[in-house]
Amino acid sequence: MRLATLNALIIAVCLITPSWLSKPVAAADGPEIERRIDSLLKQMTLEEKIGQLQQLDGEWTGLARPEQFDLARRGLLGSTLNVRGARRVNELQRAAVEQSRLKIPILFGFDVIHGYRTIFPIPLGQASSWDPPSWEKAASIAALETSAAGVRWTFAPMLDIARDARWGRIAEGGGEDPYLVSAFAAAQVRGYQGNSYASPGKILGCAKHWVAYGAAEAGRDYNTTEVSERTLREIYFPPFKAAVDAGVGTFMSSFNDLNGIPATANQFTLDQVLRKEWKFDGFVVSDYDGIRELIVHGIASDEAGAAQAALSAGVDMEMVSRTYNNTLADLLKRNKISVAAIDEAVRRILRVKLRLGLFERPYADESAEQSLTLRTDSRAAARQIASRSMVLLKNEGGLLPLSKNLDAIAVIGPLADNKRDILGSWSGDGRAEDAVTPLDAIKSRIAGSTRISYAGGCDIIDSNKSNFEEATRAARESKVAIVVVGESAEMSGEAASRTSLDLPGKQLELIKAVVSTGTPTVVVLMNGRPISIGWVAENAPAILETWFAGTEGGNAIADVLFGDVNPGGKLPVTFPRSVGQVPIYYNHKNTGRPADPKDKYTSKYIDGPSTPLYPFGWGLSYTKFQLSGLTLSSRKIPSNGSLDVSVDVRNVGDRAGDEVVQLYVHDVAAAITRPVKQLSGFQRVTLQPGEQRRLTFSLGPSQLGFYNRDMRFEVEPGVFKVMIGPNSLEGLEASFEVDKE
Repeated sequence: MRLATLNALIIAVCLITPSWLSKPVAAADGPEIERRIDSLLKQMTLEEKIGQLQQLDGEWTGLARPEQFDLARRGLLGSTLNVRGARRVNELQRAAVEQSRLKIPILFGFDVIHGYRTIFPIPLGQASSWDPPSWEKAASIAALETSAAGVRWTFAPMLDIARDARWGRIAEGGGEDPYLVSAFAAAQVRGYQGNSYASPGKILGCAKHWVAYGAAEAGRDYNTTEVSERTLREIYFPPFKAAVDAGVGTFMSSFNDLNGIPATANQFTLDQVLRKEWKFDGFVVSDYDGIRELIVHGIASDEAGAAQAALSAGVDMEMVSRTYNNTLADLLKRNKISVAAIDEAVRRILRVKLRLGLFERPYADESAEQSLTLRTDSRAAARQIASRSMVLLKNEGGLLPLSKNLDAIAVIGPLADNKRDILGSWSGDGRAEDAVTPLDAIKSRIAGSTRISYAGGCDIIDSNKSNFEEATRAARESKVAIVVVGESAEMSGEAASRTSLDLPGKQLELIKAVVSTGTPTVVVLMNGRPISIGWVAENAPAILETWFAGTEGGNAIADVLFGDVNPGGKLPVTFPRSVGQVPIYYNHKNTGRPADPKDKYTSKYIDGPSTPLYPFGWGLSYTKFQLSGLTLSSRKIPSNGSLDVSVDVRNVGDRAGDEVVQLYVHDVAAAITRPVKQLSGFQRVTLQPGEQRRLTFSLGPSQLGFYNRDMRFEVEPGVFKVMIGPNSLEGLEASFEVDKE
């Protein structure tokens, strides 16, 4: 697919004021909804109120469980998880709407993380596009398919900042940087919800996991987190605040213990910050069994204590476990909780259901489900977005793009023809049979005279090398070898933490064997996290990071390999040289003794470099770009002022391509130590050969301030450095001063 076609199909990025900064039109709301809620609350029994606080899971196949029909008829089921398919949803919904006393509809939820049936790249992959319109488009298509299946609520976007690649759920978020993930948050909320999540084809979003889940100690899922309030506010909170500002309807509390108080019972985050400071008026759902797990955390001795702690902190709906159902009535009798607390939780849930239009439009259109699922245009968008998400890590000697007229090509590796794993973890209702593999796509792309040799070589995780000979023979007999390696889908995502970031099994040995044949080798990576590929980076001439690219992943990979698409993606997360470097991230503090190879007594390792293998923001192109003419609109501004930063970017190569120009800021001296640099703006632009464009970024208090010693946000007078470049390590520099008022 040609670059011009891609640009025509993807909405152009606004250069001066990115679209993700604008707040959407508010959903239909107001006093009338509150009056309807008041009327319902007056009619509801305590049992019916508690029923609204309960979410139960259906079968993974999409079927409702038999008991759920009885609960629905009695008005005791507020929501379900995993029940889906228009006909199945309608069957259960009719029990609630047509047979219950108050006819309150059920809210159907499902994990739609990176697509429902049309599967897009995993979120970490999508973040690599640095392209808010692509993020919004993917979420919008996912919403269309999800709503057609009768599901009106997704548990996405996941907004956890992740700096430790051992943590499997790094795959589900936007990476390590709060500014980039905030942009991702706003765009995805807009895509799922539109201007109103009551609109046809739109669904309710859920910002998760609130909060600091990605800071799990040792990268081990569900583990304890210890994070200062300043770090919470500066690193982990901003993406969630961006989701609130974009109008997200719900939040999900996280599994982790946060500074001694589990997030599911943390009044500071759930009530003080989310509701009082940010004025969020949607509802909060626990994570799966999260309330009952408060007993295991050790802050409750039984279900009653767990229910009391969670409800008092601000968790409105309980996912799967039934501590609310089992104990709230008795807790009320014992004056451990109040009617007002229960009513407020019910009010929040009813408010969202009313805003969603569930009372007026409770049923799915069964005749439309098939026509809205896996449409041709949806697959085309998945292909575009996947290709925009790929990162060219290395291209020595211009090996890529490949000619389509080569005499012979060897396609090697356990992921070269793997339809299941290319979808990645949490792949909704995506089906392996719908997926296009790299081998499929390469066969359909090249000239009929080209001979394609395929050899798996080895499996992903086992130690069998018996098929190496077949793979090396295919490589020796070909002009180029394409080796597709990485993780299985299950090796990243929830409950998929790793102690090693190396390629699993014998895959590295397979690459070494292929490279040793002397045939030019392209390594294509499929993975859900940064992996340590030091030998590959040193010895393979070309490396393409594709993540898990989804239903159209194979076609997108072939588009990039053969030059139909010029890669423009950038890493949203740092690639370490080895697992011993993690957690590793670009916006670290300097320390009093920054790394100096000439001085032993500085912050570094004695057995290897402290620098990353590939830095945050890294990504190459088939063309070359040049930055020049960095100017500031002012060299001195007041603490409440702003300035514009402008730079020229020119395509000095011989083909059209995309560059992501990145703006970083450093506060040189402050009362609180500041990161060595902070991403404060980015723009992805497409330029023809020889074309030049002037880009302008705005810097103001939100990018220049920090939380002071009294935990108040302020912009402190002093000197600031501005750095603009193609990644977090290279670029042009200038400085300005914030003056005392």
